[in-house]
Amino acid sequence: MENIITEKPINRAGFVNIIGNPNVGKSTLMNAFVGEKLSIVTAKAQTTRHRIMGIVNGEDYQIVFSDTPGILKPNYMLQESMMNFVDTAIGDADVILYVTDVVEKIDKNREYVEKLSKVECPVLIVINKIDESNQQQVIELVEQWHTLVPKAEIFPASALNKFNLNGIFNRIVELLPQQPAWYDRDVFTDKSLRFFASEIIREKILLNYKKEIPYCTEVIIDTFKESDDIYNIEAVILVMRESQKGIIIGPKGLALKRVGMEARKDMEKFFEKKVFLKMFVKVDPHWREDKKELKKFGYIQS
Repeated sequence: MENIITEKPINRAGFVNIIGNPNVGKSTLMNAFVGEKLSIVTAKAQTTRHRIMGIVNGEDYQIVFSDTPGILKPNYMLQESMMNFVDTAIGDADVILYVTDVVEKIDKNREYVEKLSKVECPVLIVINKIDESNQQQVIELVEQWHTLVPKAEIFPASALNKFNLNGIFNRIVELLPQQPAWYDRDVFTDKSLRFFASEIIREKILLNYKKEIPYCTEVIIDTFKESDDIYNIEAVILVMRESQKGIIIGPKGLALKRVGMEARKDMEKFFEKKVFLKMFVKVDPHWREDKKELKKFGYIQS
């Protein structure tokens, strides 16, 4: 008689939402847990603009990690929408991972730290980048965070070097609520391939341009067609001024060509298929303040 192998049913599942200030390593942490580069990573603030989910299935558990934008004081509607993602993540979490590091001031954006003591769900504070510090400083930071958020569990870690990530992950599994899975086992994110194509291009803009340019751009995927052996993608890079358009394109189009080449290589690695990429640059002076546009780009939920 033929053996029938069945998967063990998932009986523990939950939303583990990652919040914290810019540049503390939230995206690096989630990518390490998920095993995929779902969130783009650069040294610039505001790299993450959306709330991005990455799903990990174990033998009998499912963790829905959620990366969020870095906490900031909004100056325009786009940033207000980004902070709405953070506030929602605090409200619907089964477990909160608050990521800090050994560099930032412990009282930065203190109003959000104070919220951690008031939430009902478990809170894990990850002190990241301990490889850039020493043991005494880390011990002092752990004591300070225990005083500031008594209910939290504190985990020194290095997301980049994957130090203590197993300890954090195992504790998360222990804290998951008893409930069925939210997603099918073959789903690893809530975002589409079209979304990741736009994020890969935006990452290359963040890496290749300085000053205000990356913060004044948005990437729209106009065409995303799949054939047997290739993805055909057409993207529009929005900027706010004609001068920014010139900088993005560069002399003889070389700057835009470099971005396209780097983005195509990363897309092919991520999609595991050849990519033909065409990019255009357009000026839209008001896209960061236009509610209709922000809704179209996914920053404002219906």
